[in-house]
Amino acid sequence: MLRLLMIGDIYAEPGLRAVRKLLPPLREQFDFVLANAENASGGRGVHDLALSSLFKLGVDCVTLGNHTWRHQDIYGWLEDPRVLRPLNYPEGTPGRGLASFQVGGERLAVASALGRVFMEPMDCPFQAMDLALKGQDLGTVVLDFHAEATSEKAAMAAFLDGRVGAVLGTHTHVATADERILPGGTAFQTDVGMTGVRDSVIGADPEAPVKNFRGRIPQRLKPAQGTAWLHATALSLQGGRAVAVSRISLSEEVAVVSAQ
Repeated sequence: MLRLLMIGDIYAEPGLRAVRKLLPPLREQFDFVLANAENASGGRGVHDLALSSLFKLGVDCVTLGNHTWRHQDIYGWLEDPRVLRPLNYPEGTPGRGLASFQVGGERLAVASALGRVFMEPMDCPFQAMDLALKGQDLGTVVLDFHAEATSEKAAMAAFLDGRVGAVLGTHTHVATADERILPGGTAFQTDVGMTGVRDSVIGADPEAPVKNFRGRIPQRLKPAQGTAWLHATALSLQGGRAVAVSRISLSEEVAVVSAQ
């Protein structure tokens, strides 16, 4: 049995602070920790210092998304199999979108892909995943699908059901209450949620987003300040399929006892 923890979008310093406080007591309960660090530095992208910190805290693999290229000091990290940019960038793009790991006696592959609905133009994520899986025995596969539309995420899960262990959505920063195991054995959740300040506009201080929506004049977003929460999803995987999936929502102000 492989126990995996997926941490939802880490947003700026409050999100990193929540990981620092809440991951260590959780870490021993899991064989592998995956985290989306797409917004870990200032709310857009991730820089070298944040990546190094996450690995020191016990994160085994980091996935990125549409802000992959925001900070140039992480470009060298893209040669590290622990750092994954979406696999459906065009051929020849630096980095990789899938990596394999040996976890205990089991093989685990982690993949990252970007959606296309309400997002920037990108190669087809369905075709990219199909090609990545075709003719390969990767063991248990977990996909972080960084996408906006719930329909596209659900369609990806249906497309991959029975071929991967889990399809977990990120990008919209709001944890959804639809975690389940599909008929073919694939765990699915539309969005794992955000690790950051919950009393915010998806991680940002509300002032700038409100002005933007009211006046349509672009505003610079600032990370919200306040109590940070860690949102994550716990998976139990066996034989390439999910046997259990559950949501985790923890405030930095409370002690961690167990991830049930």
